[in-house]
Amino acid sequence: MGLNIDYEDGQTPLDEDEKEGLKIPGITTRGELDEFEQVGVENAIASLSKQKISPEIILTEDFLIDLHIKMFGSIWKWAGEFRKTNKNIGVDKYYIGIEIKNLLEDCQFWVNHKTFPDDEIAVRVSHRLVWIHPFANGNGRHSRLYADILVSNGFSRPVFSWGSKNLIKKGEARSAYLSALRQADIQDYSALVRFARS
Repeated sequence: MGLNIDYEDGQTPLDEDEKEGLKIPGITTRGELDEFEQVGVENAIASLSKQKISPEIILTEDFLIDLHIKMFGSIWKWAGEFRKTNKNIGVDKYYIGIEIKNLLEDCQFWVNHKTFPDDEIAVRVSHRLVWIHPFANGNGRHSRLYADILVSNGFSRPVFSWGSKNLIKKGEARSAYLSALRQADIQDYSALVRFARS
């Protein structure tokens, strides 16, 4: 039967060859996929919460990729691989590596020079990861967890609440999140910082 997904506003459709990377053949609906992916995310959080990770490690491409594998490696064969197709969002597939390198270098500069408040640095990184959209799936969840790791390990601050709601499903929290992302697209991060701490 195959995987049949209805996409919400702001979600990136998977190509047929990406769908073939599904490791669990019994999954056929978006709801089932969301459940398995949520378990992967929770397992990643549990394993990472037991360790203290230095900002020098967090701000590496290896860590960024490994985080995606920890989150989605039990579900997708291509977890941790930069996408090979262009999407309705994100930079051209050929520029992903360059943009990730630029982001990590920018963030290291912001941290070293205290360019922005700690929360804003983490939120800027999350936003830019979503803008780059390096992976075929899971970019929003990956970017938020990456920001949580940076803010808690790098700045010794509490993790973000991200509206304390499920941001995958359609609803008020998802709409507020997408609206805050659009404000960040025009370099106004205030709504996104507020949402991250709401």
